[in-house]
Amino acid sequence: MATAPRSPIRLALVDDYDVILAGVAHMFDQYQDRITVVELDANKPVSEDVDLALFDAFAQPEADADLTTLIENPHARRVAVYTWNFRPALINAALDKGASGYLSKALPARHMVASIEAIHAGETVVSEAPTGNKLTIGLDWPGRAEGLSERESEILALITQGRTNAEIADIVYLSINSIKSYIRSAYRKIGVTARVEAVLWGIEHGFKPDYHRIESWQPGPDI
Repeated sequence: MATAPRSPIRLALVDDYDVILAGVAHMFDQYQDRITVVELDANKPVSEDVDLALFDAFAQPEADADLTTLIENPHARRVAVYTWNFRPALINAALDKGASGYLSKALPARHMVASIEAIHAGETVVSEAPTGNKLTIGLDWPGRAEGLSERESEILALITQGRTNAEIADIVYLSINSIKSYIRSAYRKIGVTARVEAVLWGIEHGFKPDYHRIESWQPGPDI
């Protein structure tokens, strides 16, 4: 007897920024027979029944109430964290809360799809930590068009949110000196010299968190 074709895994993407969500969603454009992105949520709870909700940790604490709320959401069968911060304490905290995966932003799309399929099959998947400065490949983030790296963008987003340097260091797990170095390089690229100027620039260039849901995602050109 022929085996019935398997339905694609239903995926929801969760982050504070539309551009991040769209960039991650486009990773799966070539894998529509295996992954269907059914919902993108910027500061909105998942409302569709999905096999997996992928929590992108860009510019937000990974072990905070948002992750707990997502894990407890009955519409999300499983939850995985998508990040480059691989400190053991973060991994353990996410898994202890009930996350089924902890996935690196350095994963190529084909490995990302394989990891999602393993989680869907019931495995707990923790990918290898990124090495060196290898960050997300082929995705998008606020300020990319202006030459900001993903890390510079994340720190500028946190500045735009009103976070202090100490708070940013705690969120992204870097030293204060590293934070200051990223801030200096970001300021040079966007042409500002003071924090208030950086906040105003961030507000004007999409660094304030979004607050809505994109349903019925259609692969193709960027939104």
